[in-house]
Amino acid sequence: MASGIKQITNGRILTSQGWLRGGSVLVEGTKIIEVSKSEGTPDEVTTVIDAKGGDIVPGAIELHAHGAGGSDFMEGTETAFRNAVNTHMQHGTTSIYPTLSSSSVPMIQAAIETTEKLMAEEGSPILGLHLEGPYFNKEMAGGQMPQYITAPIKEDYEMLIRSTNCIKRWDEAPELRGSEDFGRFCASNGILPAIAHTKAEYTDVSNAFEAGFTHATHFYNAMTGFHKVREYKHEGTVESIYAIPDMTVEVIADGIHVPPTILKIIYNFKGVERTALITDALACTDCTDAQAFDPRVIIEDGVCKLADRSALAGSVATSDRLISVMVKKVGIRMADAVRMSSETPAHIMGEDHHVGIIRKGYDADIVIYDSDINLQFVMQKGNIVRNDL
Repeated sequence: MASGIKQITNGRILTSQGWLRGGSVLVEGTKIIEVSKSEGTPDEVTTVIDAKGGDIVPGAIELHAHGAGGSDFMEGTETAFRNAVNTHMQHGTTSIYPTLSSSSVPMIQAAIETTEKLMAEEGSPILGLHLEGPYFNKEMAGGQMPQYITAPIKEDYEMLIRSTNCIKRWDEAPELRGSEDFGRFCASNGILPAIAHTKAEYTDVSNAFEAGFTHATHFYNAMTGFHKVREYKHEGTVESIYAIPDMTVEVIADGIHVPPTILKIIYNFKGVERTALITDALACTDCTDAQAFDPRVIIEDGVCKLADRSALAGSVATSDRLISVMVKKVGIRMADAVRMSSETPAHIMGEDHHVGIIRKGYDADIVIYDSDINLQFVMQKGNIVRNDL
């Protein structure tokens, strides 16, 4: 565990009030103890970290990732969880919600057990478990395993939710029978219900929003857009979400799942405060040989696909790549891209009282990028996990 007082200096610091130049960040233990307007080194500082003119910003909060480094959270084991989480931390993620694709009840229970154990550890980067399914529209399954997909099963979800406090988010298709009851039960138990893998139109989305579905999963992906049925035009899920101003969205900002032009439209419509960046990363992320653990998998143009190229299985993006894509390809400001990966996810999940911002009293989750948006340094709760400075 971190010891002594660390000072991060010689860079511009992103605070909730904007960029601070000529200042420094003081860290003791797991917390930020001061954001100073001075670069002078107090006597009590034991370690000085020179940012070398880089951007000192909050670490990313990953709302939606299935694995990395050859490990999938669906495995449910401590080894798989630790490997995947540690891989993401090397790329600037300092808090994470491990995500399960559509799974059986025993698979979810195994993941719950592991999540609870790891969350109880001091300094854990895990903020909770994210269940993506299995309550989805089978026609919009995408890379989800079809054998697990079903309409909401009240006995199952009530039993699972009552068994633990670690489930923080659960995704579902709101056009399915029982959706509103599911959403209300989740919301009443402190779980964020989110819209996903769906053909919902406006009435479904509006009713879901009233039932607690205030967030949309990997916006534009696995949901319908504007379409025609015979001579009649219909809004899709995408337009329905735009039509509800207070609904938040997340986007796979790898520049492939959602092209840069659409990312810019989302940014313009939903804004920084209602748009979170996610990787939706699979186990093959940052893996030197994807086929070593699954011969069906290939990585092509930065996307994980099945070997027959018939299905877009998921992303191999990491948090640092999301920042780079949003700035370099989409053309938004660095501060906005960082906020969409840190402050906004924290707000969506109700964790903005301790993470997502560089502020006195907050967790010391800090990363540094150089002028070309290359990740140089990662600190997670005061511990240095990467240092290329």
